[in-house]
Amino acid sequence: MTDAIVIGAGPNGLVAANLLADQGWEVLLLEAHDEIGGAVRSAEDVAPGFVHDTFSSFYPLAAVSPTIQALELDRWGLQWSNAPAAVGNPMTDGGWAIVHDDPFDTAADLDRVTPGDGDSWLEMYDDWRRIQHGMVGLLLDPFPPVRSGGSLALHLLGRRGLERIRLLASSVRSLGDRRFRGEAAKMLLATNAQHADLSPESAGSGLMGWLLVMLGQQFGYPVPRGGAGQLSQALANRLKDRGGVIRCGSRVTGIEVRGGRATGVWTAGGELLAARRAVLADVSAPALYGELLPADAVPGRVKRAMRGFEWDPGTVKVDWALDGLIPWREKPSKSPGTVHLADSVDALSLAAAQIAAGRVPAEPFLLMGQMTTADPTRSPAGTEAVWAYTHVPQRIRGDADFSGAWTADEVERFADRMQDQVERAAPGFTSRIVRRRILAPADLQARDANLVGGAVNGGTAALHQQLVFRPIPGLGRAETPVKGLYLASASAHPGGGVHGACGSNAARAAIFHARLTRR
Repeated sequence: MTDAIVIGAGPNGLVAANLLADQGWEVLLLEAHDEIGGAVRSAEDVAPGFVHDTFSSFYPLAAVSPTIQALELDRWGLQWSNAPAAVGNPMTDGGWAIVHDDPFDTAADLDRVTPGDGDSWLEMYDDWRRIQHGMVGLLLDPFPPVRSGGSLALHLLGRRGLERIRLLASSVRSLGDRRFRGEAAKMLLATNAQHADLSPESAGSGLMGWLLVMLGQQFGYPVPRGGAGQLSQALANRLKDRGGVIRCGSRVTGIEVRGGRATGVWTAGGELLAARRAVLADVSAPALYGELLPADAVPGRVKRAMRGFEWDPGTVKVDWALDGLIPWREKPSKSPGTVHLADSVDALSLAAAQIAAGRVPAEPFLLMGQMTTADPTRSPAGTEAVWAYTHVPQRIRGDADFSGAWTADEVERFADRMQDQVERAAPGFTSRIVRRRILAPADLQARDANLVGGAVNGGTAALHQQLVFRPIPGLGRAETPVKGLYLASASAHPGGGVHGACGSNAARAAIFHARLTRR
């Protein structure tokens, strides 16, 4: 018997296990796959000598997360690397919109195109620096965030308090139109908001766009040196040094509940493993309540509410190994690690509308990673390990070109559509491809069961499924209706992103309740 069992060795599961081990708990971490990492993994499986991240790549939220920073992962081998510039958009009328490492350089670029936008950028960045600590706590702390919420409120109630409060709920289109006159700054905000499944008109998309560009301006978009898997490995190394045990190839098929309390788990091999204090589940909410828990342990209200759980859209990801750098039509002044490809804010709105209507975007928005630009160890000198992903509907309805079955033919044709987007911005791109790999929605889910239908955020980031509504109304914390059982995945508040907060919140809740029971 062990003190705690953690299901799933993704970043949240690894963080939770570390924090429990720090308290002296005996921790057993069970992972269904043969390797740790969840959606934070990397390998040379596209082409020899090219390290590609299988899922996520850039981690600005890790750079600001108090949880990740407190773990001091550099002591266990983690090194961060940054591209010359954090993020950029090639503009259709020429030039680039770029977040440089110096805010004054970003502002100067914006001012050269549209006088006055540089001052607006610096004003926005200065405001971010004033409220960043409270804002990060508000977003990542357990809900309700009492301490960070109070800190943020003190700043929000200042001279520009009403404008700041307005930003929290505004759409990124209205935010960009209010703050800037030129398209470059508006595109930086709007394309960064697309990291979540929010259209430019969605409430809350302004917060997402603003948050990510401000993080990029302050910290860059860092990547683990040597591949995303180095972040997971550092977490695993730290856990093992704290006495934690990791078992890969151990799929959990059920959670044992006795007297209304989680007391252990069943594995696919028929083994019952007992837990004295807690079970923490880094699995999707539908899997926890619909598959792992006994039916009679889930209250009827939870079962009914879970029927309305909404996934974010699916994802198609393409990895390329290139024998040269991307031949951008116009070379950026500084090469960004993250590149966003879209013609305009209107084009983003159209793509989002097509997804909402169940149709595959005719001109998909691409989120790209120039990985060798961000980390020179990823491929031989003069080459580039690069990827792009885009969103597609979870369920395709009425599309003339795609059935939704994602057959081999459909997958290839859609990858060609994505590649054509890159080719238009970088003529000659296709001629530099050494090898291409395509991961359709089902491929992503097969590699990580939490990515249901290719949903990379653990459920929609729309306001109706955030905060107290995540994963369902009334369960806005890591606690579940079963005593001693905690939800530690991105299905819990605060949702997707590699920040470790979901795992941290679950571990903190488990530790708190264990102390209560001993009194």
